[in-house]
Amino acid sequence: MKALVFTAPGVVEIHDVPDVVAGADEVVLHVDRAGICGSELHGIRQPGFRVPPLIMGHEFVGHTDDGRRVAVNPLVACGTCELCLDGKTQLCRTRVLLGVHKAGGFAERVVVPRSSLHDLPNSIDWDHAGLIEPVANALHAWRAAGSPASKRIGIIGCGPIGIACLEVALDGGAEFVACADLSHERGTVAKEIGAHQVATALEGEFDVIFDAVGTSSTRTSSLDHLIPGGTTVWLGLATSESAFDASAAIRFEKSIRGSFAYTNEEFAAAIALAPRLNLSWSTTFPLDQGAEIFTALMNGQSTPMKALLQP
Repeated sequence: MKALVFTAPGVVEIHDVPDVVAGADEVVLHVDRAGICGSELHGIRQPGFRVPPLIMGHEFVGHTDDGRRVAVNPLVACGTCELCLDGKTQLCRTRVLLGVHKAGGFAERVVVPRSSLHDLPNSIDWDHAGLIEPVANALHAWRAAGSPASKRIGIIGCGPIGIACLEVALDGGAEFVACADLSHERGTVAKEIGAHQVATALEGEFDVIFDAVGTSSTRTSSLDHLIPGGTTVWLGLATSESAFDASAAIRFEKSIRGSFAYTNEEFAAAIALAPRLNLSWSTTFPLDQGAEIFTALMNGQSTPMKALLQP
């Protein structure tokens, strides 16, 4: 079968690979859409979290041999530790992520645990369904911030995660949402979806700020523009470095929350939420063009907003 394979630092290639065989409690999934994530674009430059050769792709949906349409929760937790038993499966110390620790969705077919499958409603098409995983991330971040309806919300970064945060915030009843991005094209998408203000940087103070970029400067900005007692949620993973005034954060009791993934319940909630969101900001490409599209995005091309691969 065909697959997009991470073969060396900064390199992905289309290869013929052996077909997959399901084991006990597993299912062969025929992939219909697989999204390219910013974490993959950053992550393959210096292998570590992801080790080649690897079929990446943790944002994918598809159908089973019997025609069941499903989205896949790529986070596989142990289910028995104290965190899992407390419902915090996204924090399981031995979690496995499909597309990182095991083969993912950048292929014609992939083996997934049966427990990872979530049925898709008939009201959602494949292109919209391909964005459910980013929506689940945004929903988890929204809840981590306390589901701040009727509040002033700032979002740094109008990539897929930032736009998903915008959609969830608007659906959740945010009073005012401002988005910041250096890209005019991405800012235009945010404005079309309903952002009340779009600029190259946040202006003023906010009750909650979501940093969907993850650089030292954006993390600093996310704190600087908080009201006293406000909360910033960090989702972006562009760099590991941070440099901010911790004393100011202490004196004004500002909170920092990390947000990496989602619970199984939140993933299911994202599926239920998706049909009423816009989700019109993806572009679908054949899997055969995957290496070309992935490389262009990795090298700084700002469009498409979100690339979905279709085997």
